[in-house]
Formats: sequence, C-alpha cells, structure tokens
Amino acid sequence: MAEQAEFVRLEVADGVATIRLDRPKMNAISVQVQEELVRVVAEVVERDDVKAVVLTGGERVFAAGNDVKEMADMSHTDMVKRSGPLQAAVTAVARIPKPVVAAVNGYALGGGCELALAADVRVAGERTVMGQPEVLLGIIPGAGGTQRLARLVGPSKAKDIILTGRFVKADEALAIGLVDRVVPDESVYEEALTWARQFAGAATYAVRAAKECIDRGLEVDLDTGLEIERMQFAALFATQDRTIGMSSFVENGPGKAQFSGS
Repeated sequence: MAEQAEFVRLEVADGVATIRLDRPKMNAISVQVQEELVRVVAEVVERDDVKAVVLTGGERVFAAGNDVKEMADMSHTDMVKRSGPLQAAVTAVARIPKPVVAAVNGYALGGGCELALAADVRVAGERTVMGQPEVLLGIIPGAGGTQRLARLVGPSKAKDIILTGRFVKADEALAIGLVDRVVPDESVYEEALTWARQFAGAATYAVRAAKECIDRGLEVDLDTGLEIERMQFAALFATQDRTIGMSSFVENGPGKAQFSGS
C-alpha cells in the first residue's frame, strides 16, 4: 500500500479504484499533487483487485489547472527540471493498463483538462467547462495537451481551442468528441462508476492488450500497429481466460464466460 496522500485519495470497491483529487478549493495541480498522483497510480497498477479506474475531482470542479502561483516564481532552469515530472504524472495515468474513465464535474482547465484527456473515456456533467487556456498566461499546455487533444478531436479543432485559450462547454465538448457522454451533474460519478464496473469480471489480459494495441498503434504507422496487434493477439493464447472464454462460447454461447483474470 502506498503511503496516505494528502490531496489524492484512493478508494477501492468491487473491482474499481476511484482516484479523487481533493485539494480545495479548485484542485490546483501542484508539485505535491503530481507526486502523489504518481504514487497512487503505481499502486493502482500493481493491485490485482483493481480492474478499472475512475478519475475524478470534486462535485463542482474536476481540476482548474496546474498551480499558477507555484509556477509563477519558477525560472527557466527550474522548469527545465520540473517539466519532465509534470508531464510524467499525466502520462502515468494514460499508461494505466486498465480501463480508465474520467468523471468530470465543473471546471477541467489547463492541467485539469490534460488529466481528463489521459483517461480512456470521459463522462461530463451538464455544467462542465473544459479548455486549454495556457496561451492566455503566455505559455502552452505542457502535460500533453497539444498532443492528446489533437489526437482526440483532430488538429484543427485542437488548434482552435489551444490557440485561443477559449472555454468549451459540455454540449460542444460532446459534439466534437472531447467527452463521450454528458449527464446531469449529480449523476456524473455514478455514470462513470457504472462504466468502470463492467470490467470487474472481464478477461483482464485481453482488456489490457486491447488498450495497449490502440494506444501504441496510434503512435506508429499502420504496418507497425498491425504487428503490435498480431503479437498481442497471439500472446493471449497463453492465458487461462482465452481457454475459458472459447470453451464457454462453444458450450454456452457468447457473453457467459466466468473469467479468472489470468
């Protein structure tokens, strides 16, 4: 078990880990929050009782961005040293080898938006506001925003959002694919939890392989992506769940397998 974090809470129940940012008032992502997030994510990755993850903040704010007051006094050499760990904290979330859903209420701006982008899917509340307003501070997104947003919504929409620093409300976010579902604000966490719970009895290594193929495949050319898929596909024939799943299909039809997670 990781040491108890001050601002990043971890709760595990019924196969689902909830990673909750809890740094009042606006969940500003400080150096301490980044370091705690890395530790909590490492625990989630290691725990066999965690099959999926919900990433969330408060009921009124997901995360309003990186801690500007903290960054304002940093020199160029300070940020040369800090930018790697800053980016690595978000990348750690993106590399969790289990399904991750962001439950986004209220503001998800700057670093908060980047954190949401690191999830596999995003459930947002009706009053959610997202954006990458870093240019308004004379900087650019530094924790994956220029890369993940462009891959998610396309380069022209990403440029419109990042170059202007404008805010994106929930209805537009849904229309452009920045979020996957918009629900009443009070239902966001439960909707995300429902999505995550469906993996409690899933074939763990098949889900992991599928996520890795998609993520890694987007980083390379098609032929290389197909080779990644071929190797993962063949490797799954070494798992118990492949045997269980195929035997169950032959005997009982689809969707009835009781997987062991191995």
